[in-house]
Amino acid sequence: MTAFDPARIDLPPEDRTLSPITGWTRDHWAAVADHLLLSLRPFFSTTRSRVQLPGIVSSHGTASDGLEGFARSFMLYAFRLHGEAGDDPHDFTDWYRTGLAAGCDPANPERWPLPSAVGQAKVEAASIALGLQLTRPWLWDQLDEADQRNIIAWLADAPDGWYPDNNWLWFRITVETFLASVGGPHDPDRILRDLATIESYYRTDGWYSDGPLRAFDYYCGWAMHLYPLLWTDSAGADAFGARALEPVFRSRLTDFLDDHAALIGADGMPVLQGRSLIYRFAAAAPLWMGAVTGATRLPAGTLRRGASGMLRAFLERGAVDEHGLLSVGLFGEWPAMAQSYSGAGSPYWAAKGFLGLALPADHEVWTAVEEPLPVEQADVRRVIRAAGWIVSGTVADGVVRVVNHGTDHGQPGDRTADSPLYARLGYSSATLPPLVGPTVEAPVDNTVGAVDDAGRSTNRSGFARGVLGDDGIAAFATSVARTQWVDAGDDRGPDHGSGRAGTITDGPRLLTGSLVRGAWEVRVVRRLADDGSTAPVRLRVSGWPVAEGQEAVAALIPLLGEATVTAHAEDDTSPLGSTTVEWAEFDGIGVDDAVAVAVSLSRTSVVPRAPRLRLLPSEAGAVTAEVTWADGMVSLLHLAE
Repeated sequence: MTAFDPARIDLPPEDRTLSPITGWTRDHWAAVADHLLLSLRPFFSTTRSRVQLPGIVSSHGTASDGLEGFARSFMLYAFRLHGEAGDDPHDFTDWYRTGLAAGCDPANPERWPLPSAVGQAKVEAASIALGLQLTRPWLWDQLDEADQRNIIAWLADAPDGWYPDNNWLWFRITVETFLASVGGPHDPDRILRDLATIESYYRTDGWYSDGPLRAFDYYCGWAMHLYPLLWTDSAGADAFGARALEPVFRSRLTDFLDDHAALIGADGMPVLQGRSLIYRFAAAAPLWMGAVTGATRLPAGTLRRGASGMLRAFLERGAVDEHGLLSVGLFGEWPAMAQSYSGAGSPYWAAKGFLGLALPADHEVWTAVEEPLPVEQADVRRVIRAAGWIVSGTVADGVVRVVNHGTDHGQPGDRTADSPLYARLGYSSATLPPLVGPTVEAPVDNTVGAVDDAGRSTNRSGFARGVLGDDGIAAFATSVARTQWVDAGDDRGPDHGSGRAGTITDGPRLLTGSLVRGAWEVRVVRRLADDGSTAPVRLRVSGWPVAEGQEAVAALIPLLGEATVTAHAEDDTSPLGSTTVEWAEFDGIGVDDAVAVAVSLSRTSVVPRAPRLRLLPSEAGAVTAEVTWADGMVSLLHLAE
């Protein structure tokens, strides 16, 4: 029995020979999976068709939430059973077989809501279809014809009707392909159209956006790289071009994993950015997919180290409560970070992080000795072109940071408030932005904006991307925003990741440039001419949000312009606890004026020596910043439209 886990998971002893970094093996993963599944049993409904968990109720209602609890845990069961080739000492199959039959029985008062009536059921239908695909010899093939007909009828209701233009299309493909494999109704033309639409989401270097928006997040890994290669290996998929698409999907996953592994901190925490973070270690899914398919350049030991580190990091921080349940939150319970569509069963999409259990115990990913993550081997600096990100990881403290000049969960020209989880200039494996309260309409951390008389900063959503690259010394990026103040009033609307709409007040046009090296970002801001006011403004440039007890240390140092530096405190706005953000304010900034700061984030109180900056003479209408780093190396950043 391990001491750290409040849910008292019965784990085997650590194996520091096979897993010298995390100590965890397949037996640990299996023990956690079994504990999660067994802990759900008291919450199954009378007919076992629903898993009705205590806690928040989604906008879709309790019946949908009960289906969600069943379907998402069913996926965890499916991975577990598949990897054991049907061996089932806990008799999970009987529970889920009974629940499947009851959930699809039209005569059962606890039957599942039809997908045509409750949109969330379309998502859960994909988990049901995927689970049936993976457990077919032991579950589907053992059902009687009446139960099979009912399940087919319920699944067949899912593909029709409206689907959002994003990863949901993979849910429909998964369901229709399973239906095709069992003689159920399906639409081949629609499957091909969905595949073509998903192809339009592909950007470059293995990265998909989650639809047409600039929505780059973990959905790229736990959706856009999970379903494709499970689909190409499924019965019936060849009829829809799976054989031709498989090498394409494999190549993209290979490229994506190089970036994905670089986004994991040495403590196992992934960079905390994007919606649905309550799915926690679902972010390990693409690592396991690399093992399942062999589509990776990473050693098998690195894949497992990344996944095991992630699972252990969340468990050690309280992701599983005293009842053995995954709570709605990031570490412990914090329901405010859930999207409106999330119920108490929603966190069980974390089941995707257990995909590795679908591989048998003698697979290389389980037998290879653990190898370190990129940030554990050397400093990491990567440019992710699709997302407009600079990734900087430091081996000294294991922290991974993202400087963001390409993602806002919107489109160029949008005029909304900044989404806290998408539009900030910085994200990391050690910090999380404040998520609720005034910050939703007036950002306080990792932002650049003008400040009104009420102390509210402008938003930058809808910005235009500029340059992005690496000069061999530092990485660099720029973006231009026509900033705006947003008053959303009482109309909050659904929360699917984008910033809030509302009444717009124009702010100044701001060009922001970043030079990144190690723990430091030099952030230069230039006010551009626009068709609005030319009156001087007060600019605010803010740094990293540091929560109490997170062992993160942030610094903000003005490099250009007269500034007042203030520490701003946020209470009850982050699942990490009370948060402090430093910001620098510059008064009287006119058109063509420039200011600059250096910001850093580390896990050591010894802050490395800050870089220096000066402006160089340049042609009219442009500014060039020269940055001298602590070791004497020099980088230039041209700040022009």
